[in-house]
Amino acid sequence: MITVCLLGAGNVATHLYMAFTDAEGITVKQWFNRDIKKISSYKNKVEITNDIQTLEKADIYVLAVSDDAISDLSQRLPFENRLTVHTSGSVNIYDLDKKNRRGVFYPLQTFSKDVAVNFSEIPVCIEALDKKDLKNLKALANAIGSNWYKINTEQRQTLHVSAVFVNNFTNQLYRIAHEISDAKNINFDILKPLILETAKKVQEVSPYMAQTGPAKRNDKKTIKKHLKQLESEEHKTIYELLTQSIKKTHGR
Repeated sequence: MITVCLLGAGNVATHLYMAFTDAEGITVKQWFNRDIKKISSYKNKVEITNDIQTLEKADIYVLAVSDDAISDLSQRLPFENRLTVHTSGSVNIYDLDKKNRRGVFYPLQTFSKDVAVNFSEIPVCIEALDKKDLKNLKALANAIGSNWYKINTEQRQTLHVSAVFVNNFTNQLYRIAHEISDAKNINFDILKPLILETAKKVQEVSPYMAQTGPAKRNDKKTIKKHLKQLESEEHKTIYELLTQSIKKTHGR
């Protein structure tokens, strides 16, 4: 049985709590958050606290807090030589205080508090400075059904940048498309099958091979027409930047 103390109350912390409590072989001994009101709805299911001095002994302490809070929180932990991990994609493992054994348990996914996720479909990037601790993190990932990958800090930070492109930037393009279509009273739902097919396609072929459209074809007439249609200068700038990137990639 792996015992866990969870620290934090954001989207990642909440989904990890649910995954841990649903898993055989994991016991959440305690849930800490500075503002206890944010986790008070779970008080009948798990011991909650906002007093860091009362943290109980556990196999793993999971710091699922904002990037800026990780270092300070790890310094305030009232014990030494216990396995302490953060869940960030961009924070160095060495930003954790060295008084404890350090590790990373990074689920690479976008989390919204009210949207259910299946951890069997979420890769977890793990890192530890000690082989025994790495083994424990593998066991933790296995218990929630996730595929785990041994990834060092440099690789994880590269993955995080890549994730921003495929998730955050792509979602911003969805928002722009929604704005453009909505301005002409067009239902955005019409575009959703295309969104799904695009995501599906890169499961089968590389993004390079999946690319289509006027920029790849160097269809100057269509590109010029699109730019004329766009009313926002910001949208035009983004369209031109991405068009040039695609053209360069495909030798146009």
